[in-house]
Amino acid sequence: MIRALILALTLLPWENYGYVPRSTRWRYMPVVPAAAANDDKINEDYVNPLTAVLGAFVPSSTSKGTLDSIDWGAPKRKKARSLKDLAVALEKALGEREWFVTGNVDPTFFSDDFAFQDPDVKIKGIESYARGVNKIFNQQSSRAEVIAARVNGSVPDTITVTWRLEGKVNVGLGLRIKPFVVYTDLLVDSVTGLVTFQEDRFSNPGPDILLSSLFPFLIGSVLLPPAPPAAVLRAAFLEEEQIREREQGQKQKQPLLLPWQRKW
Repeated sequence: MIRALILALTLLPWENYGYVPRSTRWRYMPVVPAAAANDDKINEDYVNPLTAVLGAFVPSSTSKGTLDSIDWGAPKRKKARSLKDLAVALEKALGEREWFVTGNVDPTFFSDDFAFQDPDVKIKGIESYARGVNKIFNQQSSRAEVIAARVNGSVPDTITVTWRLEGKVNVGLGLRIKPFVVYTDLLVDSVTGLVTFQEDRFSNPGPDILLSSLFPFLIGSVLLPPAPPAAVLRAAFLEEEQIREREQGQKQKQPLLLPWQRKW
């Protein structure tokens, strides 16, 4: 992750990473859960050569115990009755295991062909992904607090997980992450019901995240403020969801008017 943020700051214009003005509610950009290149258990392919060089600053080993206890060959779970049921199951599992930062994944959710990709790194296999995020994030301070997991109404066969990230990344002496929101899109195979692909989006642009780590005294003035606590975000999400559902219900109750019956 941190390597992509450095690249965003030093090599690329902000708009290339999806930056939009502050007046827009959410700003998007990719996440890079890349790990050290010298771990033979990480099936990682660098697209950008500079990213591979920056990988030398990430520790070369995962936290002992957490990932070694995972049964990577466990039988896959049966296909859920619907994407909504799968979203409920994923939300519960992520709430308990927070694998977006711990790497403590439940492999029964994922296809053997699972892949993660962004502009700098391609990762194949759920174990490689898990070991990558486990290496990057400080396991004592990092949190991935789930706000909600919902079926994406715009992208077919996709579940979007909204979550709050905070903690530290294991680069140098450690860089603290200003809390921000991440949107993880999980593509689900329509036949098996397993997750085959993951793409992450940030609420803040990469340069803002990196500068907040390097110059925390600028947070809230020059830089964006930290995200509110997870409980506040969760309540706001549910309230907005209920408003949308009520509005949708009211539209469905309205009678269908013929053209000459409408008031223009």
